[in-house]
Amino acid sequence: MFAPVVLGPTVDMLAVLAAGGRALELAVGTGRVAVPLAERGVPVTGIELSPAMVARLRTKADEATIPVVLGDMATAVAPGEFSLVYLVYNTISNLLTQAEQVACFRNAARHLSPGGRFVVELWVPQLRALPPGQSATVWAVEPGYLGLDTYDVLLQRVVSHHVRFSEDDAVHASLTRSPHRYVWPAELDLMAQLAGLDPETRHADWVGSPFTADSPSHVSVYRRPS
Repeated sequence: MFAPVVLGPTVDMLAVLAAGGRALELAVGTGRVAVPLAERGVPVTGIELSPAMVARLRTKADEATIPVVLGDMATAVAPGEFSLVYLVYNTISNLLTQAEQVACFRNAARHLSPGGRFVVELWVPQLRALPPGQSATVWAVEPGYLGLDTYDVLLQRVVSHHVRFSEDDAVHASLTRSPHRYVWPAELDLMAQLAGLDPETRHADWVGSPFTADSPSHVSVYRRPS
């Protein structure tokens, strides 16, 4: 997430999309993207649910540099209007119902000035990799680490399981899990329509690679009509 090859293109594209205006990051977290974007001269405000995350952010940037509103990204309101609202690294999937995700789109739209853009980075559900009759896929096997997802295709839910262990002692392992609601690109487009936003572009990554049926993720840009 913090590698220059990942973060650099992300900040580059967001700086262009901000078009000289203010930016709002939903779920700003510890400032992984907001801090370098602000250093590029883009005024950034954040919305964040976790006080612990904001405390980490404050070790990098003060309130004057990156003001933060504590609250849910689907409902919290930041003062003013923005030319860019963005939501990166699959974070919209942390909202576990369709209604909450639609509310997030509407919240983004209400913060945008006319002509402003909403950017969503999200993975594409890998259901084609799901074995017949099974509910889990293994997506990472590395020394000391195993990553797998379990799917509930009825509720569009997925739980990511992260197993970490020492290479010489596999008996003692740590497990963390994170629940998500996966969203297809077409469903995102409908959410945008409900929020009064128009689709503008969709690419496979932050450098603008074409989005295809085999793309594992996408960066989608929506625009509030002028």
